[in-house]
Amino acid sequence: MPHYSMIIIWSEEDNCYLVHLPDFPFQKFHTHGDTYQEAAKHGQEVIDSYFEIYREQGKPLPQPNVTFLDLCMG
Repeated sequence: MPHYSMIIIWSEEDNCYLVHLPDFPFQKFHTHGDTYQEAAKHGQEVIDSYFEIYREQGKPLPQPNVTFLDLCMG
């Protein structure tokens, strides 16, 4: 199974952590959480849901993009 990037940022405006999944660009933010851990859990749930949707529609999953972290960890 491919590994996808998840970007989690704190939003003062929303008073929660927002989750962006750059490999699924059709939305800016995909989910949120009150804690970093909750946001990460919700982000993984969204990725799992996207897997199911893509499979049901017979679409190939998007290729994961190389991220800055990938480049740093080489």
